[in-house]
Amino acid sequence: MEQAKIGARKRLFSGIQPSGTLHIGNYFGALQQWLEHQAEFDCVFSVVDYHALTSVKDAALLRENTFNAFRDLLAIGIDPNKSILFQQSRVQEHPELAWILDCLVPVSMLELGHAYKDKVAKGLDANAGLFNYPMLMAADIILYDTDVVPVGADQRQHVEYAREAAAKFNLAYGKTFVEPKEMIVENVAIVPGTDGKKMSKSYGNTIPLFGSRDEIAKAVMSIVTDSSGERPENVYAIHKLLPVGQSHLDKIYANPAMKGKYKLIKEALIEDIDAFIAPMREKRASITDADVKRIVEEGSAKAKAIASAKMAEVRQKIGVTL
Repeated sequence: MEQAKIGARKRLFSGIQPSGTLHIGNYFGALQQWLEHQAEFDCVFSVVDYHALTSVKDAALLRENTFNAFRDLLAIGIDPNKSILFQQSRVQEHPELAWILDCLVPVSMLELGHAYKDKVAKGLDANAGLFNYPMLMAADIILYDTDVVPVGADQRQHVEYAREAAAKFNLAYGKTFVEPKEMIVENVAIVPGTDGKKMSKSYGNTIPLFGSRDEIAKAVMSIVTDSSGERPENVYAIHKLLPVGQSHLDKIYANPAMKGKYKLIKEALIEDIDAFIAPMREKRASITDADVKRIVEEGSAKAKAIASAKMAEVRQKIGVTL
């Protein structure tokens, strides 16, 4: 039987790909909001390892990344007693529903997918998985009767596709799925990487979320600075994301004695990043492999119960149940 939503709270779904090591851009751009959502919504969070197959072709690496992603999420404060936290590939209803949705949406719609178009424009490998990616994402969302999906304004299309897929199914087979709405996260942090571009694993310009002090220092010291400005903007953009307060920042960036002292400014950033990360790093070290395995199994079983109930209804409606 499907697990009911908690009280009258709306259900929220979000996922993260285990395509590499988490960095502070992931935290301030999305995961920080996950923590806040736990108090307000009935949250379903997933490590979407099937999505990562579009880019990760090394089985051992994917397995390691997936395991580490769960440990990382627990370390930052995702609470499996408050939210469902599960591994996508353990719930086979996801690709099953994605295939059904593929049979309902037109190719022309998928051709407009941002990720697919970007890959094609750059001459990169635009495999069929990437092309159909939006329907697997749609399945991820609508399987759980999701009400809202938190996204930045530039990711609105993902939720629009899920809503369109749900609507097409409902029209063809009768009301079955909640048609989800995007929850645009205002002022979502666009975290610059060490080269000034958006921080991304694919650019190799990241500051690791659980890096050692030495790893943090190496990354921060490599941040590109603009010597023509009043302050090193890339450094400041990262620094202001930390919960240190404006007065603390002013002592560093508005202090005439610090003007042009980029090495000292970066050292101050290193201190503050390390102080921010240290408690999470300590918590992460205390989480055992057995803890991770147990939480993944328990969370995936909860997700499976919801997804299997929904798919039983879907199979009956499409006519594959004899």
